[in-house]
Amino acid sequence: MGIGVSNWTLAKTVSMEGQMGVVSGVALDVVLSRRLEMGDLDGSSRRALAAFPVEGVAERILDLYYVEGGKGPNDRFTQRPMMSHRPSQQVNELIVAASFVEVWLAKEGHDGVVGVNFLEKVQAPNLAAIYGVMLAGVDFILVGAGIPGAFPGIMDLFSEGKPADLRLDVKGATREDNFVMTFDPRTFWGDDEAAAPHTMARPKFLAIISSEILAKRLATKASGYVDGFIVEGPTAGGHNAPPRGKMQISEKGEPIYGERDVPNLDKIAEVGRPFWLAGSYASAEGLAKARSLGAVGIQVGTAFAYSEESGFTDAIKERVLAMSADGTAKIKTDARVSPTGFPFKVVQIEETLANPKLYLARERVCDLGYLRHAYKRENGRIGWRCASEPIEDFVKKGGDIDDTVGRGCVCNALSSAIGMPQVQVNGDIENQLVTSGDDVELISRFVPEGSTSYSAVDVVRSIVGPAQD
Repeated sequence: MGIGVSNWTLAKTVSMEGQMGVVSGVALDVVLSRRLEMGDLDGSSRRALAAFPVEGVAERILDLYYVEGGKGPNDRFTQRPMMSHRPSQQVNELIVAASFVEVWLAKEGHDGVVGVNFLEKVQAPNLAAIYGVMLAGVDFILVGAGIPGAFPGIMDLFSEGKPADLRLDVKGATREDNFVMTFDPRTFWGDDEAAAPHTMARPKFLAIISSEILAKRLATKASGYVDGFIVEGPTAGGHNAPPRGKMQISEKGEPIYGERDVPNLDKIAEVGRPFWLAGSYASAEGLAKARSLGAVGIQVGTAFAYSEESGFTDAIKERVLAMSADGTAKIKTDARVSPTGFPFKVVQIEETLANPKLYLARERVCDLGYLRHAYKRENGRIGWRCASEPIEDFVKKGGDIDDTVGRGCVCNALSSAIGMPQVQVNGDIENQLVTSGDDVELISRFVPEGSTSYSAVDVVRSIVGPAQD
């Protein structure tokens, strides 16, 4: 659901209803720092930071970002250093602490199950983020948007207090290259190393997949045990797996999916791990269908995205709910907008960057950098480039100019959609991009009679009934 939409409030509500509440683990350092700059008006972020176990980290983060009463609406958010393959201690501290905070808040005050969702493609922050959520006692780690075979082994090592490596996907690298990132818990704790936990609970790991081929590969070749799968179809929101084979685009600019893209659930079941189905199953009938196909349950995203608890701005929720109610809510599976190269589902709202005129009017800037690609420079070192950055910069770094066509700054646009838009140096306020699954056309069905909104509790109970004591 993008950045900060599936926030701790939403995850906690779902978890307290007896289901697994899942927080988005992407760009949590931006989410935390901007909450603090906006004044942390409910005090939740500071309360969670006070529980962070590494001495001095919370104080340093508050000194850098906390603004009493909040910054002005036309003031820029503090420009953070962009993540790279050699993050500083300051960068790692913010990522670890932010990941800890989101899960700690989601788990506060109850004993329900909480998970976190990472993107394999967003590689650079993942080691620090995994460590942060494990410090907070996360129960499940879910990973998609790539082949997440390295994650279970990383979790195994962190659970034993050991350092872990992550091999980077570097364009232009050869087999002889060994581009890796390392996170050492002992180094992170610094002078407080003696207090570092030597053991932590190892969360269960669920890989988000779209084919039986990947299920078999991960079950046999991943770096550690894969506890299950979420089988996601092309109707689910956010990034979708591209169609198998050569990409074919429809007249509307959408990738064309065919029979080869339908996962063989019988083959996935033969792998011997539990699996959930995702993509247009958010109903009692959808859950029953999923179970009849061998799944143990379903993953729900879009229905929760427009609940009262989600991170989307109230204006976005009201707009999309109204569009759903009057039959005008439409999705485009955009094959170009994300710099990852993955298809990305975008709600067609005229006032957002889904409008080509507004997209073209935006001055290109890449100042968050989560979807940058690592590449091998002529000197053999790693560089970073993004197809959404200024075109001349991308080309100077060896990028193909054709890759820049239609690319949007998804990082800034998704941050704006949760009410945290950057004010750029030229005074422009970053516009929004809203991602959802095809089910967005039907979400108005969750609104109770006589109301104009609905809660995550309404969604859960419409699918499984009231929580059991």
